[in-house]
Amino acid sequence: MVAVIVIIIVALIVVVTLARTIRVVPQARAAVVERLGRYSRTLSPGLTLVVPFIDRIRSTIDLREQVVSFPPQPVITEDNLVVSIDSVIYFQVTDPKSATYEIANYIQAIEQLTVTTLRNVIGGLALEKTLTSRDEINSRLRGVLDEATGKWGIRVNRVELKAIDPPASIQDSMEKQMRADREKRATILQAEGARQSQILEAEGQKQSAILQAEGEKQAAVLRAEGQSKAIETVFAAIHEGKPDAELLAYQYLQTLPLIAQGEANKVWIIPSELQGVVGRVAGAITDLGAAPSAPLTDGKKQE
Repeated sequence: MVAVIVIIIVALIVVVTLARTIRVVPQARAAVVERLGRYSRTLSPGLTLVVPFIDRIRSTIDLREQVVSFPPQPVITEDNLVVSIDSVIYFQVTDPKSATYEIANYIQAIEQLTVTTLRNVIGGLALEKTLTSRDEINSRLRGVLDEATGKWGIRVNRVELKAIDPPASIQDSMEKQMRADREKRATILQAEGARQSQILEAEGQKQSAILQAEGEKQAAVLRAEGQSKAIETVFAAIHEGKPDAELLAYQYLQTLPLIAQGEANKVWIIPSELQGVVGRVAGAITDLGAAPSAPLTDGKKQE
């Protein structure tokens, strides 16, 4: 019976010894090993052996990039306004030994360092500059944090400001200002549109007037050319016909009834040069009417 108990005890000791000797480190992890209370080595992922009861694993460090979101922090700007800033830190452990022995709690240390650095950076900026310079603030925060956490074996990859909330009164003033700016831009755009419309309308009227004037000019030129051609034709016909004074007087006598047709034509004047000619024409017409008829030939008697 005693032998069985001894065998069981020995088996338990062997199992415990093997359990403390064989260790498995997961992927993307690193294990810090201490030997008799002092740092010995850092175990990489996979199966490894340690000396039981002499070596112990102090901590297992996550080597993946980690994201830590800090609660909103009140920060005073350069123009003495309190804003609430919510930030996010992306960091990664690069040296498990330093992260274990150089700092007691690196998460808490990063949070406090972030708050302090954020207050220093925002304290030198006005509210308007703070709201419009997120990239600049992120870069400055990342530079300060990365430099400070380097000795802890931590690399800060990114710092993001999730929200910057000014006081409620300032938000109301900003909304009123933005509304006024939008209304101003809308008024300017409407005025510019009306101005462009008036300019286009004036240009259209100008082009229409120019085209109308060009048309009237061309019509006047064509009428003048037609009148010129007509005058030239009449003059040529008169010149070729060589009319005498009696013909002109006869034409004038034919035109007199047309002149007398108007109700306002009470008096008309006959040029003195035509009076003598008209007299001669009238006498010639009278002589033709008084002349005897010609005698009949072939012995026929006039009836």
